[in-house]
Amino acid sequence: MIKLFRIDERLIHGQIAIKWSRHTGVDSIVVANNNAAANTMIQKSLKMAAPPGIKTVIKSIDDAIKTLNDPRCEPLKVLVLVNSPEDALRMAKEVKGIPFINVGNYGRVAPKKEGKERKRFDNNLYSINEQI
Repeated sequence: MIKLFRIDERLIHGQIAIKWSRHTGVDSIVVANNNAAANTMIQKSLKMAAPPGIKTVIKSIDDAIKTLNDPRCEPLKVLVLVNSPEDALRMAKEVKGIPFINVGNYGRVAPKKEGKERKRFDNNLYSINEQI
């Protein structure tokens, strides 16, 4: 069961490890990110940042969709992390049981995307029109 589905460019970081994992009572974290899934250094860094005692996996978007739709995942309490609205939209369309999408930190790091200036929607949300 997905307890929290979150867009956050930072993926796993202190707020996830301390606040969100405890608040939601999760026993598993799925990081769904093609770049992280293909890079062992990023995987090791994310796993080091993960809270102790919580199973953490880093999957490509395709593999995360398969994993989350697997009936064996149903008894788990899962926190899903993606780093873009595009990945969140795809997963929302293809994964059953996403209760809502929590938007954390997105767009603050790079002021432009695809050469377009990002607009500020909130303190932690900057985006271009095509992503809204």
